[in-house]
Amino acid sequence: MLKEWIKIIVAAFFEVLWVIGLKHADQPLEWIGTVIAIFISFYFLIMAGENLSVSTVYAVFVGLGTAGTVISGLLFFQEDISMAKLGLISLLLVGVIGLKLSDSEEDSV
Repeated sequence: MLKEWIKIIVAAFFEVLWVIGLKHADQPLEWIGTVIAIFISFYFLIMAGENLSVSTVYAVFVGLGTAGTVISGLLFFQEDISMAKLGLISLLLVGVIGLKLSDSEEDSV
């Protein structure tokens, strides 16, 4: 089961890359990298969805991708930081962790 969760994390990592690529790609090679990241991201998302609850997989994927994109913006692109943004990202991550834990409990029943 851990393997499936790793697939979601890999998918979310590549989601962050392609979202950044959509905003910052200027040259054909950068666009090719963005498209490759989209394919890798959705490939791992689909693979994880075959063995876990699709609703949980998608919610965790989007949550991790959103958090990763915001954190990347703060760290690499000098986007504005606020306590509200940090608090909401923290709340989002708590929800993602809760979904993961609740899915693990359902699997053991």
